[in-house]
Amino acid sequence: MSQLSELLAHIEAKADQLDKRLKSGARLPLSALRPNPQQPRKRLEGIEDLAQSIREKGLLQPLLVRPLGEGRYEIIAGERRYRAAVAAGLSEVPAVVLDVSQEEARALALVENLKREDLNPYEETVALLDLLALRQGVSREEAARLLQSLLQMEKRRTGLSHDVVGQREAVEDVFRTAARMDWRSFVQHRLPLLRLPDDLRAALEEGSISYSAALELRKVNAEKARKALLEEARAGLSVHELRQRVRALSAKTEQPQLDLQKRFKALFPRLRALPPERQQEALRHLEALEALLKR
Repeated sequence: MSQLSELLAHIEAKADQLDKRLKSGARLPLSALRPNPQQPRKRLEGIEDLAQSIREKGLLQPLLVRPLGEGRYEIIAGERRYRAAVAAGLSEVPAVVLDVSQEEARALALVENLKREDLNPYEETVALLDLLALRQGVSREEAARLLQSLLQMEKRRTGLSHDVVGQREAVEDVFRTAARMDWRSFVQHRLPLLRLPDDLRAALEEGSISYSAALELRKVNAEKARKALLEEARAGLSVHELRQRVRALSAKTEQPQLDLQKRFKALFPRLRALPPERQQEALRHLEALEALLKR
């Protein structure tokens, strides 16, 4: 795959050319369109409000599509507009047809989504990783590991090999093209979102809690308590109130741990003072405790 910036410039040049024909009346029937099965955006909100606007004013912004053959087209960007057009009862919509590969279409769809203001931090994190993964020909997980490795190498300030320099240039190309932040800041502040529990990731994807709320809830290790707080956050509990609840929970769970640490620490001088035969007995109890902790 060519440099991402060059690829996007190539695609946009095609779009500009076809947009001129669009203004003269190019339209496609809704029955000829199909959603992209790899649509990067999971939340498609406000469809009914958009449908009402389309009924009153028409669909002003064209969809971006690619031909599949036999008069069929796949949506690259604009699935929300497509669904709203269906809800509004339209039979056809304005569209820009781009003759691009599936890989090029996926790159363009990811970049288009990253330009949206209402993208939440988790969606943005996943989209950027997917774009980097596509650029490098690796999985999302491998893309995340690449970013972490590059940051560690920079922190060590060791000499970077030619291959590593090339990887960093590819990363910088992706972030310069599509991101609103530096890749180093992304590694430090956004990659931790991938380690969120499944319920928090799902809530972020659906937009029912904020990024700040998810970071607070991540501090709660007890699943039952976290789920209860998650439901309150979904119901409208403010981040300030949530933070206070999380602190109160942490104080309750930390106290027994501190007491246990003090008791163990107090045992060490007494264990050293035991006679050899009693030390062997204490060792057996210690081994039993270790076995218990491994369960």
